[in-house]
Amino acid sequence: MSARNTMLALLVLGTLAACALESPPKPDDYRVEALPGVQVPGQWTAGGEAAGPVAGSWLATFGDPRLDALVTEAMAHNLDLRVAAARVQVASEYVTLADSTLYPQVNLLARGGGKLGGDATGMQGAGLYADWELDLWGRLRAERAATAAGYESIVADTEYARQSVAALVAKAYFLAVEASLQLELAGQTIETSQQLVTFAEQRQRVGRGDGYETALARANLETFRDTVEKLRLSREQALRALEALVGRYPAADVEVATRLAKPTAPVPAGLPSELLERRPDVVAAERSVEAAFYGVKGAEAARLPSIRLTASVSDISSEIFVLKPRDNPVWSMGGSLLQPVFYGGALQTQVRIRTAEQEQAIAEYGRIAARAFAEVEDALSAEYAAGRREDALARAVEENRTALEFARQRHQVGSGDLRAVSQQQLALFSVNTALLRVQSERLVQRVNLHLALGGGFDAAPTAAAVASAE
Repeated sequence: MSARNTMLALLVLGTLAACALESPPKPDDYRVEALPGVQVPGQWTAGGEAAGPVAGSWLATFGDPRLDALVTEAMAHNLDLRVAAARVQVASEYVTLADSTLYPQVNLLARGGGKLGGDATGMQGAGLYADWELDLWGRLRAERAATAAGYESIVADTEYARQSVAALVAKAYFLAVEASLQLELAGQTIETSQQLVTFAEQRQRVGRGDGYETALARANLETFRDTVEKLRLSREQALRALEALVGRYPAADVEVATRLAKPTAPVPAGLPSELLERRPDVVAAERSVEAAFYGVKGAEAARLPSIRLTASVSDISSEIFVLKPRDNPVWSMGGSLLQPVFYGGALQTQVRIRTAEQEQAIAEYGRIAARAFAEVEDALSAEYAAGRREDALARAVEENRTALEFARQRHQVGSGDLRAVSQQQLALFSVNTALLRVQSERLVQRVNLHLALGGGFDAAPTAAAVASAE
């Protein structure tokens, strides 16, 4: 074949190799298959949310610089996020590796050593050898696209991990603040109980009381002291959990706020139909479906012929053999075709495996999407219920505080006994404890709602968004 015909053939083959791959299915194409029994409503059914699009930077709504600093620290030092970042780096390198298969491979071979060197032929010189597989049917490009989609899935998963860690830090922080406040409340109750013990002892000395009231007061005091010890342990455990999240040694000495944040107005939750386009874990599942789609295309293309082009140039000399000048340097160019004929059904099986993996990826997408809807509805209803419970318990605290004052007055004038005062004191402590628990739970559910909605905790563009844009 003349040089002109060779170049023309290469041009035709290169044009064929550049044909675009088939586009992967869009989420709308397989959403019905993934969620066959789910009818997405126009609005959230739990209620309690505000109208408007989902906003980012939810961390700033709590107005706590200590919490902001701890989340920033966790983003830099959390061990799970370090593992996730390494996974992203590995996936990125695999994309680069897949890119390399689309280009020719060129090798340089050189040898020397004189008459007795190498294989004793006395030949020495160098050669440049090129080998290129023409991707006529898109197998290599499909494998590269599958690798790239897998990388984007890992990036989106990593973004969801960042959001999850930020949410975990916020929830652990609020629980640590609650534990501190519960401990403070128990300490105040001990002071009141100590006053009751002193008062009962004074009444016994003047003959207005008896040993029963004194023993009862002392028993109640010791019970509250036991409660304080349990709450102190709970506080230390909450602080250690927070320190572990931010990557510190768990010494239980992290500084937290002295009060719980007040929730702002209801959170704009957007529309249910928008949720699946926003949550990073759902985006990761979409990319997995895309990767599986290209896996099928690559397996199908593997059953078709493969064509490889080769070219080389070499310059060889010998101290033993006499080479003709016209034979040196040597140029060569050629090609080869490989058609799979019989592999014992392996190639067809690979297609079926990749097809099953695509079906699995679609089913996994449906599972994650259904979970996303449930998490938003649960968080909305839980926060709404916590708000109503907080109002009721706040009123209960005031009524129990008034009842305790009446019980004390009745005891002082002799129309009531110390047991009624002790019971009312315990009731006030219990309802105060419940109020703190609900206030903390309301903040936790607010964080759960932000995480479920897929809103970012900072104003910077997310890695998933950047990868999607690329």
